[in-house]
Amino acid sequence: MCLSAFAVPAPAAPIVVKMATLAPEGSSWYRVLEDMGAEWKKASGGAVTLRIYPGGVVGDEDAMIRKMRIGQIQAAAVTGIGLAYLDKSFYALHIPMMYASDEEFDYVRDRYAPVLEKRMEEKGFVVLNWGDAGWVHFFSTAPVVSPGEAKALKLFMWSGDTTLVQLYKETGFHPVPLSSTDLLPSLQTGMVNGVSSTALASLAFQWFGLAPHMSDLMWAPMTGATVIEKKAWDKIPADLRPKLLEASRAAGLKLRKEIRRLNREAIEVMVKNGLKIHKVPPDVRAQWRKMVEDIHPRIRGGIMPAEAFDTVKKYRDEYRAANGPGKGGTR
Repeated sequence: MCLSAFAVPAPAAPIVVKMATLAPEGSSWYRVLEDMGAEWKKASGGAVTLRIYPGGVVGDEDAMIRKMRIGQIQAAAVTGIGLAYLDKSFYALHIPMMYASDEEFDYVRDRYAPVLEKRMEEKGFVVLNWGDAGWVHFFSTAPVVSPGEAKALKLFMWSGDTTLVQLYKETGFHPVPLSSTDLLPSLQTGMVNGVSSTALASLAFQWFGLAPHMSDLMWAPMTGATVIEKKAWDKIPADLRPKLLEASRAAGLKLRKEIRRLNREAIEVMVKNGLKIHKVPPDVRAQWRKMVEDIHPRIRGGIMPAEAFDTVKKYRDEYRAANGPGKGGTR
């Protein structure tokens, strides 16, 4: 008697998506990714699971992108600076002092995002969602208010982006390119004495304990995206992809609201623990703006495509024409 006719096919093994992030385990960013993973599992009936590698264990963002390309991991939650390794147009979302408020930045990003998503797909990646890290401020071992004081810093910068490091040098800064995991010991030894970071990151990684002075200048927004390698995305059954994408977009919107609230709370927590905030008066703010605008010709067409610079500036000006000037770059 042939028993094979009665054999029941074994259920397909779940698809495991390995995702890397610099966010420490337990942080707000990590928890949102965990929630997204739970929604993926629920929406797919357990067919797709998300395995998160937090805290930079996979390496810095350039390493994450390399490892996605060769299939060691399939996805990553990456800042816009990291995504600029794939397409320099992402730099347009981080032009210093280009944006003056969350609302202004949201207006620009929401309109430019479809262009960036299309370019990412052409390079073999799918954008699952957009997220925020907050506004970048200067944290330092001594007060920094003016451009001259910032230029005197030994300023941490992510290694790997030689073009950006060179631009900072040409502008008069003293960048020190390092891995993000080397920042804390480098602050301890004095190899660096300043870092441009969001409040929440400075609290989460405890950088503020060694760099307890914060300028209130809103230098630039730090945005990012969760991306997955397209070949890995295409292996997920077609009927499940829209559900997973919907869950991912919902997580991105949740993250945006959560991170903005938590950045405000992070500043309060750090102030209670010794952080000193230094106001940048209007005349000094004008010095910062002039310094940045003087290098726009170098940025436009150099650091990023001219089209990217022109497009975000057009949307920024469009927002201001309808809503009035922004806050001018400080909180």
